[in-house]
Amino acid sequence: MPPPPASPHLSPAHPTTEVSPLSTNMSAAAKRIIPLFDRVLVQRIKPAERTASGLFIPEKAQQALNEGVVLAAGPGAITGEGKTLPMSVAAGDRVLLPEYGGNAVKIGDEEFTLFRDAEILAKLNN
Repeated sequence: MPPPPASPHLSPAHPTTEVSPLSTNMSAAAKRIIPLFDRVLVQRIKPAERTASGLFIPEKAQQALNEGVVLAAGPGAITGEGKTLPMSVAAGDRVLLPEYGGNAVKIGDEEFTLFRDAEILAKLNN
């Protein structure tokens, strides 16, 4: 019996972990950015614009979220001996980000942030 087809929302690095459709349906703008060395391309998760009952939340009252989805990761940092250190995150991972830091990248109307692998605080389990 053949194995069941893989869900399009499963992370390639973690086949049992579901990820947001945002990371699997990466925009054309994000595909144009290829991180180098130990850089990680992240798209921050946008805060909720409505309450559970459907009321709009004013922009000033919205909480800033420090979570994001990794869209792409470089091959890793290179040591003095020329060896490549493996990355601790992979595309599709949900991560905890520092409040400040990273390099903002805006292509069209989409915003992304480039972080170094060491700047990412943690990986989040779903």
